Amino acid sequence: MQICYIDESGDLGGLPLSPEINGNNQPVFAIAGIFIDSDILYEMTHEFISLKKRFYPHLNYKTEFFLDAILPEIKGADVRRNALRGRRKMRRHAIGFIDKFLMLFIKYNVQFVGRVWVKKLGCPFDGQAVYSSSTQSIYEHFEAFLKEKNQEGICIADSRNQMKNVRVSHSVFTQKFQAENPLYPHVTELPLFSHSNNHMGIQLCDLLCSALLFPLASYLYCHEFVHNVHVQEHAIFLRERYGERLRSLQYRYKDERGFYKGGLSVSDPVGHKSTMCMFQNRQEKGEFTPLHEEEPNRQIL
Repeated sequence: MQICYIDESGDLGGLPLSPEINGNNQPVFAIAGIFIDSDILYEMTHEFISLKKRFYPHLNYKTEFFLDAILPEIKGADVRRNALRGRRKMRRHAIGFIDKFLMLFIKYNVQFVGRVWVKKLGCPFDGQAVYSSSTQSIYEHFEAFLKEKNQEGICIADSRNQMKNVRVSHSVFTQKFQAENPLYPHVTELPLFSHSNNHMGIQLCDLLCSALLFPLASYLYCHEFVHNVHVQEHAIFLRERYGERLRSLQYRYKDERGFYKGGLSVSDPVGHKSTMCMFQNRQEKGEFTPLHEEEPNRQIL
């Protein structure tokens, strides 16, 4: 069985016509689903807990019991802040942690799909519709992934509140159980909403969305019209270091017409920039050396 863990970064509110300088308006909304094979869940969970305890030994671990270390979260927003705005030692520590959790993706062949929504100035942002359609899109790509592998799967999403969860689940319900051409036959259930403290997969998806996708998109698509804490020029460094890696971790496939689908999709009604902006970096000009696996140890420890 395959498991798709879903989480997001950014709020579902609109962007004012004139965002305050140094305000807190979040210019993008990012949501992703990561695909993890249930056969490797045990090993990957143990390795992720070891990574947490290594990089963050002073988290509020309730007991010395190893598995209790899954409960306190390393929030992607905190990693993002340290990577982009922290002092040199904090930046190096955050980058080292990002290096390592992305290596888990590579080691265990974890792939992702997702959507990034760039908000228009002064225009309403229908958060409910955006979240529901994004979840349906993740379901569509997860269904293709499962069909390709001839397996079944389930989706587990980070819980928000009951009414929001019910609306999203019902939007999938009406597609999966419609009278004609029901969708998602390989996905056994509607999205199951759970608390991120209990799931390694949700915590990893939060790190992907909050520490990478959100800051990359906020700067690359919004730096010309939003100037606040969420739009940081240092995000260019994240793209230089991780752009090619993120591109390789996408799950993409060809549909019946031979067109590529899946992976990361960006909706940019402002600058009309393509998704490729998230991945282009200096490596394409011969100016960037890819990260080696042993490099984070030299940087951090």
